[in-house]
Amino acid sequence: MFVTVNGNRFEALLEGPDGAPVVTLSHSLCTNLKAWDDLTEALVPDFRVLRYSMRGHGRSGATPGPYSLSGLAADVAALQTSFGITKSHFVGLSIGGMIAQTFALEHPERLDKLVIASSLCELPEGSAPLWAERIAAAQQNGIEALVEPTAERWFTKAAFDAGHPAIERARAMIRETSLEGYIGCCHAISNLDLSGRLPGVKAETLVIVGREDQGTPVAASERIAACIPGAVLKVVEEASHQVALEQPEIFQSTLVDFLKS
Repeated sequence: MFVTVNGNRFEALLEGPDGAPVVTLSHSLCTNLKAWDDLTEALVPDFRVLRYSMRGHGRSGATPGPYSLSGLAADVAALQTSFGITKSHFVGLSIGGMIAQTFALEHPERLDKLVIASSLCELPEGSAPLWAERIAAAQQNGIEALVEPTAERWFTKAAFDAGHPAIERARAMIRETSLEGYIGCCHAISNLDLSGRLPGVKAETLVIVGREDQGTPVAASERIAACIPGAVLKVVEEASHQVALEQPEIFQSTLVDFLKS
C-alpha cells in the first residue's frame, strides 16, 4: 500500500497478528522493502512487521535532495504514526542501520529493542570524498552502472560462485532505485557522525555484521557496540554486506532469539 507523510508518498506494508509486538525494518541503500521478504515471513507468526521503501527507493516517491539521517528517521516515525504504532523494535541494515541509530537518539520513546546490521556510526578517516565520487558517477552514468560493482561489494565470492539466488534479487532492487533517491541518501551518509552521541542510546541493542563485509567491516560494528552501553555483537561467518540476504537463516534465528529474549 501507499502512505503519504512528510510530503512524500511511501510504499509500506504492515503484516502480522493484531496486538503482537511491532518490528520496524529499514533497508540498505539501493534496495527496498522486498529485501525483507524472507525475514518478514520468519517474523510474522510472532510479530507485527512494518517495512517500507525509503525515499526514492522501490515504489516510494523521491523528493529533491540532499536528505539527512534525521529526516529519514522522521519519515519512519511518521509512517509508524500513520499506522497507529507508538512503540516498536527497530531493525536497520547499512543506511537503515544509520537511520536506526538516529531514530534511537531522536525518537527514544518509540523504541523497544534496537538491531543495527552492516552499518557505521562514523565515516572511516579519509572516506568522505568517496561519496562525492559516487554521486558524480551516478549523475554521469546512471543507476545501471552501479549494479555490478554494488553487487560485488554486497556478497562474498563464494555466494557468486554458488549462484546464490539473492544476488539477482539484489540486482533488480538496485535497478528499481531512482537516481534522485540514491543521490539524496548518499548525501545523508556523507554527513554520518553519530559515535559521540551513541552512549545516550538506552535501548537493548544487537549489532550484526558479516565477517567478509568490506564496506562496513567488523571493526566498524565493534565500534558501534563499544559506544552503546550493553550492546551485543554477532559476527556472521561466510557473509558480506547483505548479511540478511546471504545468510538468511542465521540472521533470522539471531534476530528472533534477541527480540524474544
